[in-house]
Amino acid sequence: MSENSSESTTLDESHPSAEEIQSGCEDLKCSLPVGLGLSETKITSHGFDGAKEGVVEAGQFPSKGSSASPKSSVISPSSTAASRLAGQGCDLIIPTGGRAQQKSGPVVLADEVKNPAMEKLELVRKWSLNTYKCTRQIISEKLGRGSRTVDLELEAQIDILRDNKKKYENILRLAQTLSTQLFQMVHTQRQLGDAFADLSLKSLELHEEFGYNAETQKLLAKNGETLLGAINFFIASVNTLVNKTIEDTLLTVKQYESARIEYDAYRTDLEELNLGPRDANTLPKIEQSQQLFQVHKEKYDKMRNDVSIKLKFLEENKVKVLHNQLVLFHNAIAAYFAGNQKQLEQTLKQFHIKLKTPGADAPSWLEEQ
Repeated sequence: MSENSSESTTLDESHPSAEEIQSGCEDLKCSLPVGLGLSETKITSHGFDGAKEGVVEAGQFPSKGSSASPKSSVISPSSTAASRLAGQGCDLIIPTGGRAQQKSGPVVLADEVKNPAMEKLELVRKWSLNTYKCTRQIISEKLGRGSRTVDLELEAQIDILRDNKKKYENILRLAQTLSTQLFQMVHTQRQLGDAFADLSLKSLELHEEFGYNAETQKLLAKNGETLLGAINFFIASVNTLVNKTIEDTLLTVKQYESARIEYDAYRTDLEELNLGPRDANTLPKIEQSQQLFQVHKEKYDKMRNDVSIKLKFLEENKVKVLHNQLVLFHNAIAAYFAGNQKQLEQTLKQFHIKLKTPGADAPSWLEEQ
């Protein structure tokens, strides 16, 4: 009996009595601002070691002698009460909705985790939608049903550039043919000169005649090599102009045309939405379509400006390059067929053209070893 009485005494000392709990709630009620009750407020204490947590639920206390049931009231968040409860080891969580809720442990707001697979799927969806709109716009333009944005001045310049590119490619092809034929002729003249020189040494009766022809063929071969160097320089410069400079500009033109198709596709989509009904379902779609239209309009304007600038610089560069190359080609051809060797050599010096000596690029036997 003495052991049981001692255990009950210890239990009574470790657990607060009902009067102490009510007194603590009265103190908490006084600490809240005027007009706020403790209705539906849950206080979770973490000081117990038992399996269950001690929960004290406090309602609106009726006056003494009143038999009315406690009325629930809604409280607003109070920093004072929260700080007091935090000091006592309690968690009081009051949401913005106005009602207090009890939650044990800290609250952690985790950011939305981005899934790489979902991001790729979203990119594929956007690409498919954009491709569908552009394909529909292209088919509509070819069938004559859709409208397209046209810059008359810029389109005319692009057409002239493409036509000139075809003509320059034809000149380049013919110049390459001339270079190949001239190379074969020079090679033949060199062989013919060697044959005449050999016969000049072996035929005493025709020594002088063979000797004159040998010198003439060697001189023609030498002048032919000089002319061949000028023609090859002309071919290299025109090839750079056609296949690099003009091609780079046409690549920008292709990007401009792609931007124009996208711009027209989203413009047509926006026009169709504006012609339809306006309600709660269509207004968000119209707003989103307007944003996409504005983005592609800015891209189209930027590409159009880039094409205009490149066409301007291309025209200036083309005139400068072709002027020098045409003067070179004319002077070299005229000096060659006039037999003016000095004028032909002077032409090459004027344009800083260095002839390659046959076999000069071949490595020596020591380098091969």
